[in-house]
Amino acid sequence: MTDETIDTVDEAASDATTEALPLQATALIADEARRAPDKPGVYRMYGETGDCLYVGKAKSLKKRIVQYAQGRFHTQRIGLMVSLTRSMELVVTTTETEALILEAGYIKRLKPRFNVLLKDDKSFAEIMIRRDHRAPQVRKHRGAHTTPGAYFGPFASTWAVNRTLNTLQKAFLLRTCSDSVYETRTRPCMLHQIKRCSAPCTGLISLEDYGDLVKEAEAFLRGKSRAVIARLSAEMQTASDEMEFEHAARVRDRIRALSAIAMESGLNAEGAGDAEADVFALHSEGGQACVQVFFYRAGQNWGGRAYFPRIDKSDTDPEILGAFLAQFYEDKPIPRQILSNVRPHELELLEEAFTLKSGRKVDIARPQRGEKLAVVDYALTNSKEALGRKLAENSATSKILDEVCEAFGLDARPERIEVYDNAHIQGTNAVGGMIVAGPEGFRKNQYRKFNIRGEDLTPGDDYGMMREVMRRRFGKMVKDEEAGEVVERPDLLLIDGGAGQLAEVLAVLADLGVDDITAVGVAKGPDRDAGKEHFFMPGKPPFMLPMKSPALYYIQRLRDEAHRFANGAHAKRRSMDISKNPLDEIDGVGPSRKKALLHAFGSAKGVSRASVADLVKVPGVNQALAERIHGFFHKS
Repeated sequence: MTDETIDTVDEAASDATTEALPLQATALIADEARRAPDKPGVYRMYGETGDCLYVGKAKSLKKRIVQYAQGRFHTQRIGLMVSLTRSMELVVTTTETEALILEAGYIKRLKPRFNVLLKDDKSFAEIMIRRDHRAPQVRKHRGAHTTPGAYFGPFASTWAVNRTLNTLQKAFLLRTCSDSVYETRTRPCMLHQIKRCSAPCTGLISLEDYGDLVKEAEAFLRGKSRAVIARLSAEMQTASDEMEFEHAARVRDRIRALSAIAMESGLNAEGAGDAEADVFALHSEGGQACVQVFFYRAGQNWGGRAYFPRIDKSDTDPEILGAFLAQFYEDKPIPRQILSNVRPHELELLEEAFTLKSGRKVDIARPQRGEKLAVVDYALTNSKEALGRKLAENSATSKILDEVCEAFGLDARPERIEVYDNAHIQGTNAVGGMIVAGPEGFRKNQYRKFNIRGEDLTPGDDYGMMREVMRRRFGKMVKDEEAGEVVERPDLLLIDGGAGQLAEVLAVLADLGVDDITAVGVAKGPDRDAGKEHFFMPGKPPFMLPMKSPALYYIQRLRDEAHRFANGAHAKRRSMDISKNPLDEIDGVGPSRKKALLHAFGSAKGVSRASVADLVKVPGVNQALAERIHGFFHKS
């Protein structure tokens, strides 16, 4: 074989190898662009380990992907995103509006690294007046609207919804009891005695008159408070003229309750735009942003909440607010009007998407004058103050973490701190607790509890419990890393205990091959005095931190939070253990047979005293099962 032939073979092999390698970054995107349809849709970019990097929507998937393939990057962040892309997925939609709605759902579920991301999103409470009962009940509600009824909200806080419920009880005397309580009442309850319920359960008010109260409550919650108060004022005057002073006094108290809540807000609903409006104010500074939200319903400000979305310094305010609104309303009711201090990106598309979702016209406006502008300015003031507090907290936390870094000899400021504690009573219902903290504070969605399962453990063996917790926590971490998953490793472990507990932790970490993680034992001082904690680290004598050290106070907070979490998990497990019924442990006794046995003998103790002949008489219990039940309680 000649040298020329060898070179040709090598080149062919090289070409084959190149073709076999998976496409990456711009080459992959260019390949996708050739096949992408010229239609609206959503595209997702994935990284090396399968984690979603970015979710975007486009009026034309082909044109948008071609822009990425040609290197038209507005920022370094987008360039980095493209360089990390290893695969793409496309979803075609009928319209760009549908693509926007689908994009918001993907972002909330996948939490992509390069998207503006709404964090700490929680459901809001609502007030529901049920319509599936002859005497409708008023109550607090969260979640999907599965029960037939009228829903009013959202309320930004539990305090706001409880205050309004309390007012509705005083003003309209609606029942809040469950249906089972309602059906079994033979005389009025305490709420009727304190004039909080009209007692439809015992017939003290006719269902027709009670229905009128329900209609008045709904009218009030829909913003017609003045009409309701005017009607009650006329009723009070009539009762007074007819010298029915007790009745007049009751109506007066109802008017006072309504007036109090209608006037509590310093800003009325007319200023917020008609009967309902959500007000958003965005303020960004120092690479962070705050969106303050206020809800205006029924003539009142029903409270607000500050959000701190994850953004990039290159994101503009319109882009931030546009992305925020799309994600915010992905699972929330949309009002007729949305007011903001910033015109969101793709405003017309957002309006069209919200109109499609809500089934009614939705307007997004940036007010320029009048009461609506005053409402938005009020929200903006709150947004600036909230972001200022957040930046100050972050700055203070950064300084404290620098002290922690210095105290324990870490290479860099810890981004993830894990704190461990165990809880049990003489070894029973043992639970291990792990909490997580970092620069942003406690990360409660990362907390974990470990029900201690080791059968070889001696009751009360704290060392053995800690070994099991460490083996399960870091054994899973090692397994996930070997499977190619992205795992966030802790920078610092704080162990509640002294040299003994720390030695067990270090032994497990070494056995699993992750002994590069810094672990510190935190032992309480004499008489368990706070401030006299001793710290244990491998290769160092025990040491203390200065009494007034911010780092010491911070570690105490972390330890106390771990203690609270572990004790709470232990108490819950103990409560479940106490309430466990022995019948649940018998093979063949399901819910229906359990119910029949308890109905026949009154309790599990009564079942344990029954003979086989008595057990056979229970519906659903045959001879074999009766003998099994009897044998379970009479094993000796």
